[in-house]
Amino acid sequence: MKVSYQWLSEYVDVSGFTAEELAEKLTRSGIEVDIVEDRNKGVTNVVVGFVKSREKHPDADKLSVCIIDAGQGEDLQIVCGAKNIDAGQKVPVAMIGAVLPGGLQIKRAKLRGVESQGMICSAKELGLNDKLLPKEIQEGILVLPEDTEIGSSILDILAINDKVLELDLTPNRSDCLSMLGAAYEIAAILGRGVKLPDAEAARGAAGTAAVKAADRISVKITATEQCSHYAARLIEGVRVGTSPLWMQNRLMAAGIRPINNIVDITNFVMLEFGQPLHAFDAEQLDNGHIDVRLAEAGEKLVTLDDVERTLEPHMLLITDGTKPVAIAGVMGGANSEVTEGTTRILLESAKFAGSSVRRTSRQLGLRSEASLRFEKEVNPEAVLPALNRAAALMAQYAAGQVADGIVEAVAGSQKPVSIELAADRVNNYLGTELSLAEMGQIIERLHFTFEQAGEGKLLVHVPSRRGDITRDVDLIEEVARLFGYDNIPTTLMTGVTTPGSLTKEQSIRRITRNLLTQSGLHEVITYSFTQPDQTVSLPGLYPAAKPISLAMPMSEDRSQLRTSLLPHLLDVVSYNRNRTMDDVAIFEIGKVFITDQSSLTALPKEKLLLSTVLTGKRRQAHWAQKSEAVDFYDIKGVFDRLVSYLGVKGLTYQSASPDGFHPGRTAELLLNTAEGKQVIGRIGQLHPTVQQQRDLDDTYVLEVELSPILEAAGDAIVYKLLPRYPSIGRDLAVVVNASVPVGLMEQTITEVAGDLLESIQVFDIYTGERLGANRKSVAIALVYRHAERTLQDEEVTELHAKVVQTLEQQYEAELRK
Repeated sequence: MKVSYQWLSEYVDVSGFTAEELAEKLTRSGIEVDIVEDRNKGVTNVVVGFVKSREKHPDADKLSVCIIDAGQGEDLQIVCGAKNIDAGQKVPVAMIGAVLPGGLQIKRAKLRGVESQGMICSAKELGLNDKLLPKEIQEGILVLPEDTEIGSSILDILAINDKVLELDLTPNRSDCLSMLGAAYEIAAILGRGVKLPDAEAARGAAGTAAVKAADRISVKITATEQCSHYAARLIEGVRVGTSPLWMQNRLMAAGIRPINNIVDITNFVMLEFGQPLHAFDAEQLDNGHIDVRLAEAGEKLVTLDDVERTLEPHMLLITDGTKPVAIAGVMGGANSEVTEGTTRILLESAKFAGSSVRRTSRQLGLRSEASLRFEKEVNPEAVLPALNRAAALMAQYAAGQVADGIVEAVAGSQKPVSIELAADRVNNYLGTELSLAEMGQIIERLHFTFEQAGEGKLLVHVPSRRGDITRDVDLIEEVARLFGYDNIPTTLMTGVTTPGSLTKEQSIRRITRNLLTQSGLHEVITYSFTQPDQTVSLPGLYPAAKPISLAMPMSEDRSQLRTSLLPHLLDVVSYNRNRTMDDVAIFEIGKVFITDQSSLTALPKEKLLLSTVLTGKRRQAHWAQKSEAVDFYDIKGVFDRLVSYLGVKGLTYQSASPDGFHPGRTAELLLNTAEGKQVIGRIGQLHPTVQQQRDLDDTYVLEVELSPILEAAGDAIVYKLLPRYPSIGRDLAVVVNASVPVGLMEQTITEVAGDLLESIQVFDIYTGERLGANRKSVAIALVYRHAERTLQDEEVTELHAKVVQTLEQQYEAELRK
């Protein structure tokens, strides 16, 4: 919201305070001021001049020689190149010595041999924003109204000796989306009164015609939930033209471009009261009737921007009983637009539901000053005052005859808000020692009424313009900010407190992130939305999951909920490879959405997954070593480190060939749970076809459900004393069938060796012709240790022999000598 300092001073006495000082006070009281803009961009010594004559330059076809009366006692001769300059006009004249924006200094000069004693200015040359200027004055010199006083400073005439405060309002402070709302706020801060527009004068000027409005117009509300109040006035005999200069100045200071007197008046009153208005050409309405109803499916309306809009049943319309003439609170229709030939105006002021306007404006992509105010809920008690004010201005500046009476329909009303405020509660909240009388003085500064409500209590009546105040804590906030946050003493908090902590899930997710980043992986965050064919070649853990389409997708590429994290991670890999980053190690912790229903009747299940992707080089080449590409054991090692740190037991790997994965380099992750062995994930290399489709080198991926790991993880890290007794190591190398899983052999050795086995490590796997077809040699290092005594060599030898014997029996293993 842009607040003009000069305009604000019409409603509240701001004498003694500069615009910058007001901005500081507003910010300290809770309404941030982003910037204070000076409308004067460096203009000095520019006055109003009267063009007494205009003659063609003797030596230049495009120049004119003008005689100007600038109110200085002597006429000035000025050479001008503007096409629209003519005798009889009043124009801005920069005198000798004047300065214009950009530091341009006006000097006495000769143009083609003719002396020029100043410069006739355009609006742009005066530093005005040409985007906000009326179209007719965007080019050429600025022609001022005929009644402008000669010799007056242009700073006063165009109100550019003004400063504008730009408020950065929070959503709850919609009351300050108006000049009167800002005036109430400033008045409360300064402890001063508010001068409202003369409502009685407005009502009188707007109701003196002999014609009764009810005889010529009628109003009906069909959609009572979306519109609680609709009021209209009829103004006849209007003359559409240019609005007065002071009104144009006010609108431009607020960032609104003047259009014509009718539209400018509705915008002016909207800025003044915060109540949007709309003017219809009454001749275009069928029998002057207004019906506020919801749109029918497929109904169309061409709006004021000449775009045909297809409407939906939830959209609120203003109709004349036969056709739509406006989208309520958003934009009017071209079929009822006020034009130069309009003579009869039906003026609308209404209270539309903010949720309805918000949904419609967003869906149609139409955001305006009016829709912004309706979305944040306008003051219901401003509907009639704003209507009367606008009607009076149209009578004054558009020669209109306002029909007697207001035609309105009311479908609901807002209940008055009264809140009990207790002094001890205020002081307990704020840590202050304010008396009830001091609180009453603060409430009075807000222009709220109140009464005594028992000992130490006030019953405060909140005006409808402050819809953000509904509870006593809201009033306490008002007391705090007007008392001054800097004046509130610093006190220690009292009460029972508890230390913050993480849940088990939060803790393990944090540990997972830390361990993976320590392992050299980078975390990424991708969209939860995906495109329909994203999982065709790589279905992930849930190949039977049904796609879940979004009702209102942001694009076709983001039109479904994801069922796997891998496709988007591979997109990240491709994005990096396209920018010569071939070595990629990334992970993501995120949710996927699973359902077996083709048409949703229940919410989908949300599964928390961990996915990692490795591709490229594990180690770069240099003079002492060759480069090494990542392989299956790199990604397996990262995951093994994680589950080992978390204390997860009973995790095994089983060879698998799921769709999208390499059939010989992929495994399923199985975890022992209360229900038995459960497949919780997959790990392995992408299928060569998938790699080729995405233009990838050998790429290894992991996708695993985190929930079973969270359940299996230990609640706390268990620390053990350093061993006091020596260990005994034994190595063994056995030849087994190539199909025997080494992990299964490790599990068997662990079970047989029992508590004495401290560690087990596979340090070599060999295959070759010497062993025979489908045979492999597995070399394993075992470390034995007793926690409370020194082991004897004989008992270790006996236990080791038992391990070898078990391997021979279960896996037909042959001990290599």
